[in-house]
Amino acid sequence: MKFNIRGENLKVTEAIRDYVEKKIGKLDKYFESKPTSDVHVNLSVYNEKQRIEVTIPMTSLLLRAEEEHTDLYAAIDLVVDKLERQIRKYKTKVNRKFRQNGIPKGIEDLQVEGNDFDESDDIEIVRTKRFDLKPMDSEEAVLQMDMLGHAFYVFQNATSGDTNVVYRRKDGRYGLIEPNN
Repeated sequence: MKFNIRGENLKVTEAIRDYVEKKIGKLDKYFESKPTSDVHVNLSVYNEKQRIEVTIPMTSLLLRAEEEHTDLYAAIDLVVDKLERQIRKYKTKVNRKFRQNGIPKGIEDLQVEGNDFDESDDIEIVRTKRFDLKPMDSEEAVLQMDMLGHAFYVFQNATSGDTNVVYRRKDGRYGLIEPNN
């Protein structure tokens, strides 16, 4: 794995860099051959909170986790735990789903011992909603979302005609999801 470690409001020292690489490098044990993907790590400090965001793009899987803690090293440990759970859960579901059909390319390298997840982890859709998409701009979509009290809102972009999503971020600001064309 190649590490890309950035710091916001914090200087990434050699000790921090070594700790991040050592801890995230332990994820190699889940793969038969070492993954060649880049590991994007963003470390930041805001108001006494240390935050770490880790993104590992792979051929058929995107691992992403973020964690906040008052201690940066504890946040690193917590984010690695989250990533390990994601790998184990994904591998277990893939094994269950593709037992008869074979495993998709890129996943066969994942090594997970035992079955850490029971059948209650299956995804169950309990409700389906259908609605007409009204053409509007992102500002109007945010107003609609706030008026409804939702955390996201799906709409048709009046300019491009694409389906977009606006959402409320944890920091209170807004985000926009657009398709790649």
